[in-house]
Amino acid sequence: MVPKNVNDNEYEKTRLGSPLHRRSFLGGSIAAAVTTSLGGATTADAATGAGPKAGPATSTGSTGLKVGAGRAAIDIPPSLLPLDGFTTVHDDLYVRILLLENGSRRVALAVLDLTSVSAEAITLMRTTIAKASGIAPADIVVTVTHTFSAPHVQASTASTAAAQYVQQIVKATASAIAAAVEGLRPARVGFGTGTCDVNVNRDVRTIDGWWLGTGEAGPSDKSVGVTRFDDLDGTPIAVLVNYSVQSSVMMESVMANGDLPITADLAGAAVRHVEKQYDGDVVGFFLVGSCGDQSPAFRSKRYTIDKDRKWSRTDAQDAGWLLLTVQGERLGTEAVRVSETIRTSGGSPGSAVRLVTDSVTVDTMPMGHPTGPTKTYDFTPNGTADVPVWILQVGNGVFVGVAPELSTDTALTIRKHSPFPHTAVMSMLEGGSKNMAEAQSYARITYEAMDSQYARGSAETVATKIADMLHSLRP
Repeated sequence: MVPKNVNDNEYEKTRLGSPLHRRSFLGGSIAAAVTTSLGGATTADAATGAGPKAGPATSTGSTGLKVGAGRAAIDIPPSLLPLDGFTTVHDDLYVRILLLENGSRRVALAVLDLTSVSAEAITLMRTTIAKASGIAPADIVVTVTHTFSAPHVQASTASTAAAQYVQQIVKATASAIAAAVEGLRPARVGFGTGTCDVNVNRDVRTIDGWWLGTGEAGPSDKSVGVTRFDDLDGTPIAVLVNYSVQSSVMMESVMANGDLPITADLAGAAVRHVEKQYDGDVVGFFLVGSCGDQSPAFRSKRYTIDKDRKWSRTDAQDAGWLLLTVQGERLGTEAVRVSETIRTSGGSPGSAVRLVTDSVTVDTMPMGHPTGPTKTYDFTPNGTADVPVWILQVGNGVFVGVAPELSTDTALTIRKHSPFPHTAVMSMLEGGSKNMAEAQSYARITYEAMDSQYARGSAETVATKIADMLHSLRP
C-alpha cells in the first residue's frame, strides 16, 4: 500500500491544557514463569535481521491469527490544570492497544503516552481491558512511550485532580480496547529494519565528571525496528516502531508566556506521522527501546559543554517545537519507508503466538537523585530485587521488555544473542523503574548509574536471563 500525502499540521491539535517532574514506579515482581500459547499457529518470517541496515522484509501468516488495534485520547480538560506543574496541552496524549488472538486465547499490548504510570492505574487498566475483551489480566502487557512532558500518574488518594486524571486514563483505555475488539480480524505479520539518526548518547565528560549532554562519541543504536500487521487483503492494521530514545525534546522547556506544555513529544510526533501517512486507518505504536543513555539529538532545553568542559543549560522555549516537528517527521518517515518494504503473503502455519514472563534476582543499592556531575559515589549494594521480564513472541519475531530503562550496550547484547531474526528490546514496561546502567556507567559515575536502584552487574545479569529465555523459545 502506498501511503497518502497528508499535511501533518492538520492532524496536530492545540488546546489549553497543563505539567510536573519525573517519577517512576516499580511493577510487582513475578516469581514464576507463565507461558501463554495462543492455540493454532502463526508464523512471521523476516528477511532482514535486527541490524542497522535497511532492507525489504517478507512475512507469512495463517488465518488463525487475528489482530485489532484501537486508540483514544486522554482528555485533560482545562479544569484539571495546572496538573503536576503543566499548564497547557499542546497535543493529546493517547492510549493505544494492540489485540492479538489465535484460537480461543488473546493477548493485549497497551502503550500510553506517559513518562510512567502507577501500579494503581495499571490495575484499573487491566481490569477495563479484561472486561471488554475477555483477556486474562496476566496476558495484558502495559508500557509507556516515556514522554517527559506528561503529568506523572499519582495515586488517586493524592488529590482530587490526581483521581480525575486516573479516571481519564481509564476512560481512554475503555475506548481504545472497544475499538480494538470491534476491528479484530484475520491478519498477517511482517518485520523490517531501517536506520534513523535522531538519537544521541547523552553521556558527556565535563571538568567535574560525567554528566548529561550530547555525547557524539558514545554508543547509540540508530536502528528502527518496524512490525506491520495487515489484514488478509493486505490492508495495514497496525505499525509498531521500536527505537531507542527518550521522548524529551520539550522536557522542562518553558514557553515565553510562562506555560509548561503537555506533549506526547518525539514518540507522539513520529507515530502521528505514521498514522497520517496511512490516512488515519492504521494505529501506530511507539515501543521505546534502550532509552537510558539516549536522548533526542536536538532538545529545546538542553545541556551545553564549553571548551573548558564546563556545563550549563539553555532553553529555546517556543522555538523548540520546530525541533520536535523535524525530528518526529524524520523518524516517522523512516518508519513508513520501512513499513512499505514489508511484503505480506500467504504461507504455511508456523510457531504459536506466546507471552512468556519470568523474573531474575539482582543486587540493589540506594537510588540517588543526581543534580550534577561528581567524581565520587558510593555504589555499594544493600539488598536484592526481582526484575520481571516479558517476552511476546509472534512467529519469528519477539518483543522483549523490562521495567528499567536499559542502556544501548545492554540492548545490543540482547539482540546479538537472540536466536530470532527480529528482536525488539523494550524498556519502561509496567510503568518503569528508573535506570539499569551497564558496567561502564558505574566506572564513569554517569547519571544513569546514580539514578538507579540497581547495583553494578544487574544489566548483565538481566541480559543473560533474557538470552536463556529466548533460546528456550527457539532452541
